[in-house]
Amino acid sequence: MAGPRPTPTKRQVLDFIKESPTPVGKREIARAFGLRGSDKIALKSLIRELENEGLLDRGRKRRVRPAGALPPVLIIDVVDIDSDGEVLCKPARWEEKAPPPVIYLRQGKRRGPAPGKGDRVLANVLRAGKNTYTAEAIRVLGSGPKALLGIYEQRGTSGAIRPTTRGRASEYAVAPDDRNGAVNGEVVAIEILSSGRGSARARVVERIGPINDPRTYSLIAIHSREIPTDFSPDSRAEAAAAGPIGLDDRTDLRDIPLVTIDGADARDFDDAIWAEPDKDGKGGWQIIVAIADVAAYIRPGEALDRDAYKRGTSVYFPDRVVPMLPEEISNGWCSLLPNEPRPCLAVRMTIDAEGNLRKHVFMRGLMRSAARLTYEQVQKAKDGFPDDTTGPLLDTVIEPLYGAYAALLNAREKRGTLDLDIPELSIVIGENGHVAQIEPRARLDSHKLIEEFMIAANVAAAESLESKGAPVMYRAHEAPSMEKLEGLRQSLAALDYKLVKGAVRPIHFSGILERAAGDGNSRIVNDLVLRSQSKAIYGPENPGHFGLALQRYCHFTSPIRRYPDLLVHRALIAAHQLGDDGLPPGDGERFDEMGETLSLAERRAEAAEREARERYVTAFLSDRIGAEFPGRISGVTRFGLFVTLDNIGADGLIPISTLPSDYYDHDEPLNRLVGRDSGQIFTLGESVTVSLSEANTDTGGLVFEMVTGGTKGTGIRSRRKGAPRRGNPGKKPSRRKKPGTSRR
Repeated sequence: MAGPRPTPTKRQVLDFIKESPTPVGKREIARAFGLRGSDKIALKSLIRELENEGLLDRGRKRRVRPAGALPPVLIIDVVDIDSDGEVLCKPARWEEKAPPPVIYLRQGKRRGPAPGKGDRVLANVLRAGKNTYTAEAIRVLGSGPKALLGIYEQRGTSGAIRPTTRGRASEYAVAPDDRNGAVNGEVVAIEILSSGRGSARARVVERIGPINDPRTYSLIAIHSREIPTDFSPDSRAEAAAAGPIGLDDRTDLRDIPLVTIDGADARDFDDAIWAEPDKDGKGGWQIIVAIADVAAYIRPGEALDRDAYKRGTSVYFPDRVVPMLPEEISNGWCSLLPNEPRPCLAVRMTIDAEGNLRKHVFMRGLMRSAARLTYEQVQKAKDGFPDDTTGPLLDTVIEPLYGAYAALLNAREKRGTLDLDIPELSIVIGENGHVAQIEPRARLDSHKLIEEFMIAANVAAAESLESKGAPVMYRAHEAPSMEKLEGLRQSLAALDYKLVKGAVRPIHFSGILERAAGDGNSRIVNDLVLRSQSKAIYGPENPGHFGLALQRYCHFTSPIRRYPDLLVHRALIAAHQLGDDGLPPGDGERFDEMGETLSLAERRAEAAEREARERYVTAFLSDRIGAEFPGRISGVTRFGLFVTLDNIGADGLIPISTLPSDYYDHDEPLNRLVGRDSGQIFTLGESVTVSLSEANTDTGGLVFEMVTGGTKGTGIRSRRKGAPRRGNPGKKPSRRKKPGTSRR
């Protein structure tokens, strides 16, 4: 007869509980370790000790979970919706000192509108990773934020509001005393007074601008995402009092021909670069990356610092910028203007002929930019067409930069980074405020040159801080989750591409991306791979940077527009004893909390920029109802197809009800819709021609109808006589309508 089983150690029990996706009880733990009878007495005592030590929490039905872990059913608040449509949440109540976990909400089996930003939701919660959970909504408890945006319509003596937020009530009634002077067609901020069916009422609290003026689109995004736009009086006073900074004990870099390379429309220049061959004669390079010394002007805890932290980042729209810092600082004293002495924090790096970083040293300097160059200027000079500015710099400045870039590029290729080709749209606004043109932004070698120099400097900053034992605000990018990888494998398989099983490295995507480029599927495959990636975040823990295939990485190169970079500057100043304005003692202990806040601010900015772009694109196409466009199916859902237009890059929906007459099944593993009677198939990545049937500038939404596309079936399938017709029960098959007709 077998003797008693040994009682597991505390570590073994904790590891088992942590790996369990749901809270467990003594029975499940005993079963896992083969404990029976009297063996369970010692287990019960061990669990009690873990609870007394604060390592376990006890929940309902005597279930236990790691301390700080979330219960399986929880009330959560919707914080934001990211660029992939994922709903980001946090616990409604969180009393721990550590930052709250990140929760991604899914619709699940619940019917009805998806929860929106500000909603409070009762949800089932499941652990997905360290401090990360997924959740499925049980029901929405709140009615969303009290203030929304909408378009005012005058109707006799009263008015109505059409919300600009998708998924909200169709409209709100506005009494004459609550209109606040709003006029017909004006975008307004409203306070909801009641939201019952048939009795939704609101009050106008702010007038923003006419919906027919495209300059209003960015204002809508700014208000809907609650992006701060006004600096406090104290901040403005500090900015106005700023002035030049002299050499003092700084390193004098004024005789080195550092140059800035930016877009033609850039107004602040926060990075300058220089390179020359290394004198060791082995083919290496000396590189200097000099960054505007924002820390010299933005002191910890002062008004400018508080306002900058509240913003987290600058936000860029086609017609304006909401800066992180006042223009006196961002476009003035901290901008590396040509021929002007400017304080900087610089790193001199030595790389070998293969582009590997061999050594680096940080210094606080005073520099003078030799020239303000644009990407196009530099590229033309390299290609043999210099102008009056680049001509004198070609041999001594530009050619060495490209020499060092070639070495850095070689190192990048050997690392096997994730190189996605996602075209960026350039939205050009005319003098009348309307969109003049939309086109993909060119990606030149000069863009990549700057990118590689900045990556090298960011790596050097992380290495330098680690070597000093100083706090680091890492830019962390974890590998894709197994769940997302499995979804990606299925989507790629539908397009006849195979991704390796198990864990992946960035280089595993390279062959697929290269083949997709040759097959004409580059856009859709790049989008699929991008959607599978984890979100890059800021924080003091270092899981590495998956996309760049780097062991350590932080942001150092843009402190004018990103607050995490300013924290890295302060940490470097303190670690290298470069001044008394470095990171204050104790601030490093707050990097967890600050990283969470700054990551959310970044997502908020991205969402606002995306929202404004969608409205500008919609306005650009609004006078082309009925026009036909080539595109590709970029998403397949049970309610229709998403299509991305070629060249313009606009995205819109083809509702399933407008597809050729049939009942359509959503084949999720193969990413396609299949007609049950006709066998007609619409598959992810297919080329199609669509007509524009609706361009709603209220919400920024586009609706298309299919003109040509899909794979023809083999004919009507037979059904058993008397068998029910499958598909959308109770709904008649849709009929194809002429392109351009409205289905409102």
